[in-house]
Amino acid sequence: MEFPQQQKPAGDGKIIYPPGVKEITDKISNDEVVKRLKMVVKTYMDMDQDSEEEKQQYLGLALHLASEFFLRNPNKDVRLLVACCLADIFRIYAPEAPYTSHDKLKDIFLFITRQLKGLEDTKSPQFNRYFYLLENLAWVKSYNICFELEDCNEIFIQLFKTLFSVINNSHNQKVQMHMMDLMSSIIMEGDGVTQELLDTILINLIPAHKNLNKQAYDLAKTLLKRTVQTIETCIANFFNQVLVMGKSSVSDLSEHVFDLIQELFAIDPMLLTSVMPQLEFKLKSNDGEERLAVVRLLAKLFGAKDSELASQNRPLWQCFLGRFNDIHVPVRLECVKFASHCLMNHPDLARDLTEYLKVRSHDPEEAIRHDVIVTIINAGKKDLNLVNDQLLGFVRERTLDKRWRVRKEAMMGLAQLYKKYCLHHEAGKESALKISWIKDKLLHIYYQNSIDDKALNEMWKCQNMLRGLVKELLDLHKLPVSEANNTAMFGKLMSIAKNLPDAGKAQDFMKKFNQVLGEDEKLRVQLEMLISPTCSCKQAEICVREITRKLTFPKQPTNPFLEMVKFLLERIAPVHIDSEAISALVKLLNKSIEGTADDDEEGVTPDTAIRSGLELLKVLSFTHPTAFHSAETYESLLQCLKMEDDKVAEAAIQIFRNTGQKIETELQQIRSTLIPILHQKAKRGTPHQAKQAVHCIHAIFNNKEVQLAQIFEPLSRSLNADVPEQLITPLVSLGHISMLAPDQFASPMKSIVANFIVKDLLMNDRSVGNKNGKLWTTDEEVSPEVLAKVQAIKLLVRWLLGMKNNQSKSANSTLRLLSAMLVSEGDLTEQKKISKSDMSRLRLAAGGAIMKLAQEPCYHDIITPEQFQLCGLVINDECYQVRQIFAQKLHLALVKLLLPLEYLAVFALCAKDPVKERRAHARQCLLKNISVRREYIKQNPLAQEKLVSLLPEYVVPYMIHLLAHDPDFTKPHEYEQLKDIKECLWFMLEVLMTKNENNSHAFLRKMVENIKQTKDAQCPEDAKANEKLYIVCDVALFVIANKSTACHLDSPKDPVLPSKFFLIQDKDFKNDKEYLTAEMRQMLLTGKPKPAPVLGAVNKPLTVPGRRIFTKTTTASDTASNTSTNSSPLSSTINKNSQNATPDAGTEASPVKRRGRPPKTAAAAPVAAEKEAAAPAGGGTGRGRKRAADPNSNPSESINIKMSKQQLQNDEGTKRQIDLQR
Repeated sequence: MEFPQQQKPAGDGKIIYPPGVKEITDKISNDEVVKRLKMVVKTYMDMDQDSEEEKQQYLGLALHLASEFFLRNPNKDVRLLVACCLADIFRIYAPEAPYTSHDKLKDIFLFITRQLKGLEDTKSPQFNRYFYLLENLAWVKSYNICFELEDCNEIFIQLFKTLFSVINNSHNQKVQMHMMDLMSSIIMEGDGVTQELLDTILINLIPAHKNLNKQAYDLAKTLLKRTVQTIETCIANFFNQVLVMGKSSVSDLSEHVFDLIQELFAIDPMLLTSVMPQLEFKLKSNDGEERLAVVRLLAKLFGAKDSELASQNRPLWQCFLGRFNDIHVPVRLECVKFASHCLMNHPDLARDLTEYLKVRSHDPEEAIRHDVIVTIINAGKKDLNLVNDQLLGFVRERTLDKRWRVRKEAMMGLAQLYKKYCLHHEAGKESALKISWIKDKLLHIYYQNSIDDKALNEMWKCQNMLRGLVKELLDLHKLPVSEANNTAMFGKLMSIAKNLPDAGKAQDFMKKFNQVLGEDEKLRVQLEMLISPTCSCKQAEICVREITRKLTFPKQPTNPFLEMVKFLLERIAPVHIDSEAISALVKLLNKSIEGTADDDEEGVTPDTAIRSGLELLKVLSFTHPTAFHSAETYESLLQCLKMEDDKVAEAAIQIFRNTGQKIETELQQIRSTLIPILHQKAKRGTPHQAKQAVHCIHAIFNNKEVQLAQIFEPLSRSLNADVPEQLITPLVSLGHISMLAPDQFASPMKSIVANFIVKDLLMNDRSVGNKNGKLWTTDEEVSPEVLAKVQAIKLLVRWLLGMKNNQSKSANSTLRLLSAMLVSEGDLTEQKKISKSDMSRLRLAAGGAIMKLAQEPCYHDIITPEQFQLCGLVINDECYQVRQIFAQKLHLALVKLLLPLEYLAVFALCAKDPVKERRAHARQCLLKNISVRREYIKQNPLAQEKLVSLLPEYVVPYMIHLLAHDPDFTKPHEYEQLKDIKECLWFMLEVLMTKNENNSHAFLRKMVENIKQTKDAQCPEDAKANEKLYIVCDVALFVIANKSTACHLDSPKDPVLPSKFFLIQDKDFKNDKEYLTAEMRQMLLTGKPKPAPVLGAVNKPLTVPGRRIFTKTTTASDTASNTSTNSSPLSSTINKNSQNATPDAGTEASPVKRRGRPPKTAAAAPVAAEKEAAAPAGGGTGRGRKRAADPNSNPSESINIKMSKQQLQNDEGTKRQIDLQR
């Protein structure tokens, strides 16, 4: 075998083998080849570089071993032995190899590299030979010969890939050391590292590869550390190409540059000496996402525990800090999150961060302000010294943030710091002193105006509720074991768990705790003592300690079960308030009353201090009533009752009401002083004082009947409608007396209602109202007569709620009266004396009264569909404040499950509200109510029997019926009216169809299809009414089908329809008619008709209907008074139809404009202007609509009723396009 310019063997070219070794050719078997090669290997192993004679003698054999027969041999053992021989040959003949052909050298080194794969299996019998091969190559640096080859890079890449792929955790340190020597010599002694070779090293640092082969990562890491001086230039070149020049094609690793920078920095920051300035350039990129990626990277580099980057590279640090003010919100958010780690790992950088966190604590984005708090609190919880007073000041400021989520985080964070360092004393007195202000700050939050800020109030309410649940649980343990008892216990445990952190885990821990309670009677006794009303703060501390001691297991260093029980005990234990605390608060209150307190120094007036102190005591009277029972406390409260401040007296009466159950039996002196004061307040106090006084007498005195009679009789005799100013308090007292003691006062009240309330007060207008045209005025501007009428309506309701029966048919008469009030728009007598704003007050009172009566089952059953519709239409009233207050009352009653489900359908009408905020509020109310009902069904197994009245989906039939009887729905085939119906339907269905739980979409479809097979129970023989019902059904089916692909599946249950609203027909009745044309469906879907086949066809958004025109007989002055300075600027066209003139009026009657629904976009502006001007008196902004008459009402029973007329489209209406897919 000849090689160009090859060294020639000695003699005649014959191959000389070592003694005892026969010729090795392809004619012999593999086993014989192996046998002979082993002897050859032994010979070469024993040779050294000084054996010149042997080197010359075996030169031919060396050349022969590099022949194709050996390099391509299929036998693994043959190849290994040949590789070992070749490695020794390179050692013996060094520094000159016997092979001078570049191609042959390349083949040899690629051959040897392939053999190194055998290093992977350390348990192989041949592993020692593979190790010898590696050791020999590393010791001699044999691969350095390849530097002379043009394509040496291919060999090195293959070698590096092989070594990184075979290394594993079974290799010892020597193997790793030889691999390291072999690779590092190539890097350090070569002319440079190519990108491809660099990639074979860097790829092992990428997280995905790093997790696959930890040993390869460690090898690459060590290699980079050893060769840092040489390889840094190559790394810098790579990042320069990718980061600065944007040449991502230079390497397959270009997309991982930030991961690589992070890893390289962790290995040795020197590797990135030239790269860091490039990152400064990237921080100023115009691409927000790119800046975000760099910020995330640098946050890790600067925040790493032992990082000195900030001090070593100040320009980069300053540039990074600048990103705290980045225009891109995610970048600012990332910077704020970084600050937490930085404060913990690098306290020396706190000064640099403080100024930037200050700016971000006022960031317009809620999430960023929230995370600033989290950052500071997390650092403070690790070590209070990490956060300076300035940083804690930022958190303090955020307790007054406009967003509840931010305020809550700030308050909870400060509370955690106070608990850790002041209550548990985890860092000494100095730290406790540093944050001693936190307690006062949190308590002062109670006095904030926002209801959300009353954290203290909510805390005590939650504590009271949890104490009640634990007491009920302990009571169940006293009962015999039964299935019902176990079910009840489970319900209590789930309710308790919901009020603990991580409700999922809490459920399991509460089950375990309940099991322990059942087994340990002493534990139950301690828990009962803890929740006892008489338990003092000191006793509570002992109880908690005893309970936790019983549940502590010494062998468990961490016990999450015990931590959860501790949390429950902290929640229910009286750690703040007991009799001693109440006594201390009362003494402070006495000082303010006597004028000896330092209120002025605290920045509050004595009056404010007294009022605020009583408000605090009032809250405590709900949650800690027994703590008030002392003569000293009640004496102070009696002093408050005698003060001129109405609010102070009212709060004092309420405290007596909540806490005075034992006054009559144990504190006779207090009783004798209190009774005449309560009588006086019930007769001549403010309405609120009168209410509280009556309830107080009923709650705390045994002879309540006598006491109430002494108030009732003089008040009932002194009623005089001619002096309405003196009527309001008596009406309040009489109403509450009749509600609290119906057996005693229901009968005498009936004559008062008939003769005075209805006949004398409500059916007469004695004074003439202000004709300024405003739809709403402040409470102070409402006429006394109207205030008296509002209280009269409330009295009627309270009287009926006390009786709770309709034997005398009084409820029917009252409902007819309230309906007439709504139909007449508040002007029951139609004498035109009453002002617009007063009419608004009376409409609101009438709507609220019907809603209140509907909460009592016996009255709900007699409310007719027509009366329900009149009540519901109040939510579309022309006066903004009426709509707002009515919606709030409706929501509160529904969310407490006091109102029947049908009243939830009223919120669908809010889609017509012209004010965006009202629509948004209604949607939130819907979400909350539906959530409450679904949760109630889950938590109460018995609710399955009442699904028809609880399941939110059952609101759909009521909604369809309500919309079919909408007085605005007069032309059921017109697009504009159908579009309004679709909006109302989707307003409700969107919330209901958020999830398709239990195939609810199919259930909804089936329900609507079933309605189409019934008749309208309100007017079953009216073909037009039934047609409108079916059209609304078709629109509903159209909406459901366009929003859900699952609605066509089979419904799991057959829906039940309310018989009060729908008449089920015979089986022969089949209604399969499609009431919507294809063109109408297209318009409802897209807001535009199907395009005409004409080039350039006009495609404009459809207009929204403006105000609608309704005519009624009226006077000219009444028409003029309809104009309001605060009403919507959108004007409606006046229909000057002379046929509506009244001959007897003496003057030509001008028809009034009907306050229909203005376009939403146009109506929003005046409402905003009204709110800015803080002038609620105007009230007409963003007007809703007036209601039409009940067509079935008897004119002889009520007043003349106005019927709804034809709706006209307003040419001025704002154009908009409705898309069902929005």
